[in-house]
Amino acid sequence: MLTGELSKIQDIIAKQRKFFQTGKTKEIAFRLEQLKMLKQLVLENESAIIQALNQDLHKPEFETYATEIGGIKEINYAIKNLKSWTQPKKAPVPADFFTYSARIYPEPLGVILIIGPWNYPFNLIISPLVGAIAAGNCAIIKPSELAPHTSKLLAELISKYFPSEYIAVVEGGVETSQQLLQEKFDHIFFTGGTAIGKIVMEAAAKHLTPVTLELGGKSPCIVDTEINLEHTARRITWGKFINAGQTCVAPDYLLVNRKIKPDLITALRKTIKEFYGDNPANSPDFARIINQKHFTRLSQLIKHGEIIIGGDINPEERYIAPTIIDRVSLTDPIMQEEIFGPILPIIEYTDIQEAIALINSQPKPLALYLFSHNKNLQQSILKETSSGGVCLNDTIMQVGISSLPFGGVGNSGIGSYHGKASFDTFSHYKSVLKNTFWLDLNWRYAPYKDKLSLLKRIIK
Repeated sequence: MLTGELSKIQDIIAKQRKFFQTGKTKEIAFRLEQLKMLKQLVLENESAIIQALNQDLHKPEFETYATEIGGIKEINYAIKNLKSWTQPKKAPVPADFFTYSARIYPEPLGVILIIGPWNYPFNLIISPLVGAIAAGNCAIIKPSELAPHTSKLLAELISKYFPSEYIAVVEGGVETSQQLLQEKFDHIFFTGGTAIGKIVMEAAAKHLTPVTLELGGKSPCIVDTEINLEHTARRITWGKFINAGQTCVAPDYLLVNRKIKPDLITALRKTIKEFYGDNPANSPDFARIINQKHFTRLSQLIKHGEIIIGGDINPEERYIAPTIIDRVSLTDPIMQEEIFGPILPIIEYTDIQEAIALINSQPKPLALYLFSHNKNLQQSILKETSSGGVCLNDTIMQVGISSLPFGGVGNSGIGSYHGKASFDTFSHYKSVLKNTFWLDLNWRYAPYKDKLSLLKRIIK
């Protein structure tokens, strides 16, 4: 990185620390004003947001509203609840502390670094930013260089609506990210892959900086026999192929009861045709792969197993058709990494314990899906597996509920956000204990002679 760029980053951080020390960001009125400003930023620039995402991902306008601009719900939720979130909460004290009172005060951390991904390059910057603002912090944003049009737009809009000493965007590639990670922040929020997440955490550890890592993994989707077949096919197709499969919580592979597998495949084939027509390449509702590198990687993955639906590719357009693959092995490359594209392998099972054992043999996923009316089966899956979150009889929709914390576990992430969880992530909860002056018992003071028996009674 050039010396001038390094100096610029350090200057922004220094100015944000100075602004934070003024205490302005701690004021509730200020936070509400900034949240409303962020909402205004989104509403006043919908056309530009739609255009940028179309240029980067060929993202349909409907999907942009549903998954990018729709994130404005997070802003509304924070505005509605901020005053209650910021109130100190009374904590109980034991009877022998009868002269004391205890409270827990949320306070902002300071200067936050938010590193965004390329798959939802607008919403996955704005959503954590809502939490950073609500909690009373300053923020530096690093958008993904792999979505250059959205990155440029974010830089323009943030600088237009917010002063850089409060919120700033730093654009650039890998070198820029590396330089940012060398600096001291009060929290780092990263959304992306597990490999880069490890690099972020290693860099943060040098400064003892807390991190939130929103990663991914191979999210399984179990399909039982006790289902509504049409609804199941539609919900799986939508969840898998929205944004051309480039979604961290997309169903990564299907675990299908062998008794229903033929009927499910037929229903999926029918649904894909209903959604995207005979040739999805001509559909205005199907996105494209982000860049040539990811296109090449995905093109290699479909060479293993038997393609039963789709399989068409076009390198010039970075197009890969909605594709379903049968007869895959756990040792095939497609089962060794998160697919992150419009390719859906099917693995059949005879007994549900086979499916559970397979899931538990893999790193913990970000999401787990189960389609089944059977309540006992639902409870078995909840009890016998571990994942960032679970959605029963649907896909993806759990992300849209602000009252549900969203985050991974193990390899799929650390920490959570959305709604109150976002406020919590970017806050420190300070414990405060207060005593009175009206009474001062001397049981704890020296000299200790003849006081030990009393202490033992208090403790026991």
